[in-house]
Amino acid sequence: MSLLPEVETGSRHNISYSRYLELGGIINNDDYRSALERAAQTDVTSEVFTSQAKYTAGPAGIDLSKIEGGPRGIINLYGVLRTDLNPEATHHHGQMSDQRLFVEALRMLDYPDLLEKVISAYPNIDF
Repeated sequence: MSLLPEVETGSRHNISYSRYLELGGIINNDDYRSALERAAQTDVTSEVFTSQAKYTAGPAGIDLSKIEGGPRGIINLYGVLRTDLNPEATHHHGQMSDQRLFVEALRMLDYPDLLEKVISAYPNIDF
Protein backbone atom coordinates (compact mmCIF):
# COMPACT_ATOMS: atom_id res chain seq x y z
CA MET A 1 0.00 0.00 0.00
CA SER A 2 1.32 3.40 -0.95
CA LEU A 3 1.47 6.17 1.62
CA LEU A 4 0.73 8.64 -1.16
CA PRO A 5 -2.95 8.12 -1.95
CA GLU A 6 -2.66 10.45 -4.94
CA VAL A 7 -0.15 8.08 -6.56
CA GLU A 8 -1.91 4.86 -5.58
CA THR A 9 -5.38 5.79 -6.80
CA GLY A 10 -4.21 7.33 -10.06
CA SER A 11 -6.63 10.18 -9.47
CA ARG A 12 -6.90 13.29 -11.63
CA HIS A 13 -3.40 14.34 -10.60
CA ASN A 14 -0.66 14.15 -13.23
CA ILE A 15 2.30 13.15 -11.12
CA SER A 16 5.20 13.47 -13.54
CA TYR A 17 8.44 15.40 -13.61
CA SER A 18 7.39 17.31 -16.72
CA ARG A 19 4.17 18.44 -15.00
CA TYR A 20 6.16 19.38 -11.89
CA LEU A 21 8.45 21.60 -14.01
CA GLU A 22 5.43 23.06 -15.78
CA LEU A 23 4.12 24.17 -12.37
CA GLY A 24 7.43 25.91 -11.62
CA GLY A 25 9.32 23.21 -9.72
CA ILE A 26 13.09 23.54 -9.30
CA ILE A 27 14.11 20.23 -7.69
CA ASN A 28 16.19 18.10 -10.07
CA ASN A 29 14.74 14.91 -11.57
CA ASP A 30 16.75 12.49 -9.42
CA ASP A 31 15.81 14.23 -6.16
CA TYR A 32 12.20 14.54 -7.34
CA ARG A 33 11.91 10.80 -7.98
CA SER A 34 13.76 9.91 -4.80
CA ALA A 35 11.49 12.09 -2.65
CA LEU A 36 8.32 10.62 -4.18
CA GLU A 37 9.61 7.06 -3.75
CA ARG A 38 10.57 7.64 -0.13
CA ALA A 39 7.26 9.35 0.61
CA ALA A 40 5.40 6.40 -0.89
CA GLN A 41 7.35 3.89 1.22
CA THR A 42 7.88 5.70 4.52
CA ASP A 43 5.43 7.30 6.88
CA VAL A 44 7.00 10.48 8.23
CA THR A 45 3.73 12.17 9.12
CA SER A 46 4.01 13.43 12.66
CA GLU A 47 2.45 16.10 14.82
CA VAL A 48 5.32 18.43 13.93
CA PHE A 49 4.95 18.05 10.14
CA THR A 50 1.15 18.14 10.37
CA SER A 51 1.32 21.36 12.40
CA GLN A 52 3.80 22.94 9.99
CA ALA A 53 1.64 22.00 6.98
CA LYS A 54 -1.48 23.40 8.66
CA TYR A 55 0.41 26.56 9.62
CA THR A 56 1.37 27.07 5.96
CA ALA A 57 -2.01 26.08 4.51
CA GLY A 58 -4.13 28.12 6.96
CA PRO A 59 -3.36 31.63 5.69
CA ALA A 60 -4.16 30.37 2.18
CA GLY A 61 -7.61 29.31 3.32
CA ILE A 62 -6.83 25.62 2.81
CA ASP A 63 -8.41 23.09 5.15
CA LEU A 64 -6.11 20.09 4.83
CA SER A 65 -8.81 17.74 6.14
CA LYS A 66 -10.92 18.49 3.05
CA ILE A 67 -8.29 17.64 0.42
CA GLU A 68 -9.24 14.95 -2.08
CA GLY A 69 -7.68 11.70 -0.88
CA GLY A 70 -6.91 13.26 2.50
CA PRO A 71 -3.92 15.29 3.63
CA ARG A 72 -1.63 12.36 4.43
CA GLY A 73 0.14 12.30 1.04
CA ILE A 74 0.93 16.01 1.08
CA ILE A 75 2.05 15.98 4.71
CA ASN A 76 4.16 12.85 4.20
CA LEU A 77 5.90 14.27 1.12
CA TYR A 78 6.42 17.58 2.92
CA GLY A 79 8.01 15.63 5.81
CA VAL A 80 10.33 13.75 3.45
CA LEU A 81 11.43 17.01 1.84
CA ARG A 82 11.89 18.71 5.25
CA THR A 83 14.10 15.91 6.61
CA ASP A 84 16.24 15.51 3.48
CA LEU A 85 19.38 17.58 3.90
CA ASN A 86 22.17 18.33 1.42
CA PRO A 87 23.69 21.70 2.35
CA GLU A 88 26.29 21.62 -0.43
CA ALA A 89 23.77 21.49 -3.31
CA THR A 90 22.35 24.52 -5.07
CA HIS A 91 18.54 24.78 -4.84
CA HIS A 92 18.35 21.73 -2.61
CA HIS A 93 15.05 21.38 -0.79
CA GLY A 94 16.92 21.01 2.52
CA GLN A 95 17.70 24.73 2.24
CA MET A 96 14.10 25.83 1.63
CA SER A 97 11.60 27.43 4.00
CA ASP A 98 8.55 25.54 5.27
CA GLN A 99 6.31 27.47 2.89
CA ARG A 100 8.56 26.72 -0.09
CA LEU A 101 8.69 23.01 0.77
CA PHE A 102 4.92 22.88 1.12
CA VAL A 103 4.60 24.52 -2.31
CA GLU A 104 7.07 22.02 -3.80
CA ALA A 105 5.00 19.15 -2.37
CA LEU A 106 1.86 20.63 -3.95
CA ARG A 107 3.69 20.93 -7.28
CA MET A 108 5.02 17.38 -7.07
CA LEU A 109 1.54 15.99 -6.37
CA ASP A 110 -0.12 18.22 -8.99
CA TYR A 111 -2.41 20.41 -6.91
CA PRO A 112 -2.36 23.59 -9.04
CA ASP A 113 -5.43 25.10 -7.38
CA LEU A 114 -3.95 24.75 -3.89
CA LEU A 115 -0.57 25.88 -5.20
CA GLU A 116 -2.01 29.18 -6.40
CA LYS A 117 -3.76 29.77 -3.07
CA VAL A 118 -0.52 29.31 -1.11
CA ILE A 119 1.50 31.47 -3.49
CA SER A 120 -1.12 34.23 -3.23
CA ALA A 121 -1.16 34.00 0.58
CA TYR A 122 2.60 34.61 0.80
CA PRO A 123 3.32 37.44 -1.68
CA ASN A 124 6.72 38.23 -0.13
CA ILE A 125 8.14 34.77 -0.73
CA ASP A 126 9.71 33.93 -4.09
CA PHE A 127 8.25 30.56 -5.03
